[in-house]
Amino acid sequence: MILYKNDIEKLRNLIASHTKVFLLLDENTDKYCLHLINDFDFQNAVKIIIPSGEQNKNIETVQYIWTKLVENHADRKSLLINIGGGMVTDIGGFAASCYQRGIDFINIPTSLLGMIDAAVGGKTGIDFQGLKNQIGVFSQPSAVVVLFEFLETLPKRELLSGLAEIIKYGFIVDKYFLDAKLSYPSYPFYPIEPKYIEKAIEVKDEITCQDATEHGRRKILNFGHTIGHALETYLIENHEEIRHGEGVAMGMLSALYLSEKYCGLNHKWTLFYKELYAKTFNRFDLRGIPVDALLEIMRHDKKNEGGDIRFVLVEDIGKPVYDVVVKPEDIIDSINYLIDYLNDANYWGK
Repeated sequence: MILYKNDIEKLRNLIASHTKVFLLLDENTDKYCLHLINDFDFQNAVKIIIPSGEQNKNIETVQYIWTKLVENHADRKSLLINIGGGMVTDIGGFAASCYQRGIDFINIPTSLLGMIDAAVGGKTGIDFQGLKNQIGVFSQPSAVVVLFEFLETLPKRELLSGLAEIIKYGFIVDKYFLDAKLSYPSYPFYPIEPKYIEKAIEVKDEITCQDATEHGRRKILNFGHTIGHALETYLIENHEEIRHGEGVAMGMLSALYLSEKYCGLNHKWTLFYKELYAKTFNRFDLRGIPVDALLEIMRHDKKNEGGDIRFVLVEDIGKPVYDVVVKPEDIIDSINYLIDYLNDANYWGK
């Protein structure tokens, strides 16, 4: 169930049907976001505050959440409300889904990425042994509450991370999404037009309802993620700052390169995206990154079967193909293509 600000009474009724309410926040959402929803009547809720950052999405943090639930006598009719970005909703959903074999949880995403991706669809999980979301379950939240006011609290880099996921829908669903952009900070109310967010949520919800456990069409949502996750994992392990959407933005270029080779995608779309990326996203210098290390990370990707590395590619705009087996040498070529682009003077003037 997707709720917006005008659905506050539905949310209050949902909360009131539980014996005890817990709020899961990280230190940033506790400081910058919680006061924006004072009218939700959370005075009697128990706060659980965890450290922010992907590096804390691990079993130790889950154990801390469970400990707090036990200490405060949470029962099966308790409710965990996850208030934060994708890290908080991922780990909170996982903790709730395992506690006493499952208690209800609500996601209130505070980031653009969380609103249109992480909080919707029922994926929960934690990172394990350096691999992103390696442990987790599919478990649907009782509700996802989308409040556009949170967007005004975000720095531009966080907004761009979410924008990458919206643009992803432009390649796999409808080119309508390719027109989405930040008006930061000139847009009079929010830094991105809500119509793109609402449409992206609608698409994500529709796809995940059709295929809740990712055995078919839901796989198309991983476009750009195979190489994107590998870059994100490697750079975080080596203490380089990167957002999830930044990895996906780079991964989409490599995926478009492979789409030309494997699916006959018209080269004009790769050129289009190279121009779009240069105008929109941050440049990373990936020279010297060990491509073999990225390939090894990809070998552990959850989409793989029988030892083959599988990609989501596109034949044309709105025509995705999933479970495409890609040869390791072609994956390496696609990463080198990305690296060369990020250092191409025609795009970056250096």
